[in-house]
Amino acid sequence: MLKIFLRGLLTLLYKVEVTGLDNYTNAGKRVLIIANHSSFLDPLLLGVFLPDEITFAINTQVSQRWWLKPFLRLSRVFPMDPTHPLSLKNLIHHLENDTKTVIFPEGRITVTGSLMKIYDGTGMVADKSGATILPIRISGAQYTHFSKLHRIVPLRLFPKITIHILPSTHISAPTKLRGRTRRAYCGHLLSDIMTNMMFVTSPYRQTIFTSLLDARTIYGGKHKIAEDLDRTLLSYNDLVMRSIALGKALKDITTHGENVGVFLPNSSKTLITVLGLQLHSRIPAMLNYSMGSAGMPSACLTAQVKTVLTSRRFIELGNLKKEADQLSKQCELVYLEDLAKNISTLDKFTALIKSKTTDIWYKNKNYNPDSPAVILFTSGSEGTPKGVVLSHANILGNLKQLEACISFNAKDIVLNFLPMFHSFGFTVGTLLPIISGMKTFFYPTPLHFSVIPEIAYEIHATIMFGTNTFFAAYAKQAHAYDFYNMRYVVAGAEKLQENTRHIWAEKFGIRILEGYGASETSPIISVNTPVYYKTGTVGRFMPFMEHKLEPVPGINDAGQLHVKGPNIMLGYLLADNPGTLIPPESVYGKGWYDTGDIVNVDDDGFISICGRSKRFAKISGEMVSLTAVEQLAINAWPDAHHAAISLPDAKKGEQIILVTTQKQVTVNDLAAASPGVANISLPRKIMIVDTIPIMATGKVDYPAVMALATAKLLN
Repeated sequence: MLKIFLRGLLTLLYKVEVTGLDNYTNAGKRVLIIANHSSFLDPLLLGVFLPDEITFAINTQVSQRWWLKPFLRLSRVFPMDPTHPLSLKNLIHHLENDTKTVIFPEGRITVTGSLMKIYDGTGMVADKSGATILPIRISGAQYTHFSKLHRIVPLRLFPKITIHILPSTHISAPTKLRGRTRRAYCGHLLSDIMTNMMFVTSPYRQTIFTSLLDARTIYGGKHKIAEDLDRTLLSYNDLVMRSIALGKALKDITTHGENVGVFLPNSSKTLITVLGLQLHSRIPAMLNYSMGSAGMPSACLTAQVKTVLTSRRFIELGNLKKEADQLSKQCELVYLEDLAKNISTLDKFTALIKSKTTDIWYKNKNYNPDSPAVILFTSGSEGTPKGVVLSHANILGNLKQLEACISFNAKDIVLNFLPMFHSFGFTVGTLLPIISGMKTFFYPTPLHFSVIPEIAYEIHATIMFGTNTFFAAYAKQAHAYDFYNMRYVVAGAEKLQENTRHIWAEKFGIRILEGYGASETSPIISVNTPVYYKTGTVGRFMPFMEHKLEPVPGINDAGQLHVKGPNIMLGYLLADNPGTLIPPESVYGKGWYDTGDIVNVDDDGFISICGRSKRFAKISGEMVSLTAVEQLAINAWPDAHHAAISLPDAKKGEQIILVTTQKQVTVNDLAAASPGVANISLPRKIMIVDTIPIMATGKVDYPAVMALATAKLLN
């Protein structure tokens, strides 16, 4: 009777919802129930809402709390110390009696809101007992006053609580493993099960604007979330209202489903523009203005962009008049300054009312999470930009994958200097903070090497995302105390050099977390985390990602990486078929993405990148087509032979070397013959030779060219 009463009371107060009860039924008799530990309510919730009589394996100290004892009497209690071998052995014997037992593998209530350390002992218990593992995610209880997140997130009296019961699984270690190695292996598997559980029960199958509204509910409408060099702090309420107001103005000048160019810097206004477009099913096409005056029109043609949103102030301050003039010949440029003048007081008032009533007019509508959310541009095989189309679910899925591995909270401050036209800057630098309650400070360029450390110091930044090139430059300019408040510094887009890693550790006491990804994967494929870290690798795969290594002739311990998961793009937009979406597909089937990278995956799941099979150079995080560089040389000197290769560069990751038979030419000569081409697409050096090595088939022998260039540089 008491259990029935408590179930009714909790349902009334917290609107408790239980999903997946059939998974509980199908788990069998000998079941080890593993759950995240979000609050002191967790044992009560599971004891009341799970069928049958279950046993709780609870930390001895917790089980002695006076106010918990009356509730623990509703179920059997198995007091234990997860660090004590005898306790674990007794628990194994208990499970062998075919019981359903709940254990919290973290051993404590979370103080971050995310998963904490997972004790290996629980994995060993599952392995030794042969019990079925039943993962259960408790969500919502972390926002009650029974949690340990005071002063981290706003706590509420009666938030909605959901108990997600996932399909059961098993842990089975190879028989050859013994002792500590076997225990660590089982703990590793258990941690993966719980990380996958946290991801799959996260709300990523929705639109980005819905996630913004959810974040406003969690952290409060007055919570400050965005700031830029204008020094205007925007709250969630401000962001929602301004997105609605600007979205209405953008809706009037565009059509449903239209790809709209965004030619703007890192700023709060750009974020509002993106959200305003998405609100009315317009797809922002983020134009990479580092492409040069020839690149952006090509990108617009590929994505069939007719309208481009920009700013007179941005064009003036960025010295981009040449690029804007070239773009205006093909597209209609719409200036935000003009749009702002046309937003009346009535429009602003209407936006205010709509921002307070989103549950009525927005949240109740069925928006497709698989619809396009953004178009980003990357270099094509012939040097022409290709569009990468990402859906709302792709982006949110990737962010929830990251949140399942690394803890973020509303006290964090992100310094975002990565451009929004870059997938790293768009997804991780811009959208991650606003859906996770973190304040983000937009800085327009990563190239101000002496200013950015000062900004980090001034705003008390706790998180930075960047590339090796930038972090190496900041380390040289920064004072040893500039990054005093940093919790995470995450590097991606290019290989993290050992000297960069070393100077950050020595000068600032910060361990850089290296990751790996691509625009096509939204962008994160893997990342090192505080829990799982291995120097020299790019970390472990994101939760719920599949991977296959395609054998490569001549390489025995690595293969070409193919990946599949919720963060894989909708498809490409290609120059030879403008506006047509080409879904991802590889030799392993539809939905798979061929990264083109040769990698090794060790026994612990850590990825080491051996090299790239595609003929691209990655310079300061930007992909540059070597074929396109050769085409520039062919256009300039059609009677000569040319071959472009890339070699390591300590500052920018890689450098392009053009090997040519054209006599007495320089990089400046090539630049003069290639108007509108960005400097990044030009070779660093030109090497003049008598002949280009050719294979028997008539093709350029690139390994021989590489050897020739390396020998010449050494001499």
